[in-house]
Amino acid sequence: MKWSLLELRKYQEEPLVFQETLDLQNELISREKEIIAIRPIQVSGLITVSPKEYLLHYTVDTVITLPSTRSLEPVEVPMTFTVDEVFMTTEQYQQQADLIGAEEVLLLETQTLNLSESVADNILLEIPLQVLTEEEQHSTDYPSGEEWTVVSEDQYKEMKESQGKNQIDPRLAKLSALLGDQEDNS
Repeated sequence: MKWSLLELRKYQEEPLVFQETLDLQNELISREKEIIAIRPIQVSGLITVSPKEYLLHYTVDTVITLPSTRSLEPVEVPMTFTVDEVFMTTEQYQQQADLIGAEEVLLLETQTLNLSESVADNILLEIPLQVLTEEEQHSTDYPSGEEWTVVSEDQYKEMKESQGKNQIDPRLAKLSALLGDQEDNS
């Protein structure tokens, strides 16, 4: 879904309200290899047009299928989030560059505002780092193999503490042996 900036200027008095269903599966899979599938994306929002900027506000609702970060089993992850973005043409930005930082706005390189591009970028940003199946979320069993095992952070801390109590500092081991010899001689 694209709007030309000329078309958007008609909406300076009141915002342009939209509700769209986007199919971005092929684009998203080509940009992120972890994505297995994504359902059609429901997008609803509005564009507010002023002489200084184009404010895009929308809500995304979809379900994305990703591999579990433990077992690689496919997991359906519901995604619902809101996006607010400020777009400016190069001319608009140059007029306000001293008031606004470059990281606060998105510069329009063409004379169109592309909703699909914005939605795809924001979905990729919202992909969670940890994806678990229902069983993995409720289980305390972690994967293991030959001479390796995955442990929780708490288990790791406990192992470190117990190892620290039982081990003698290698720098002091010879001193301990020397003191042990002196005790035997007394």
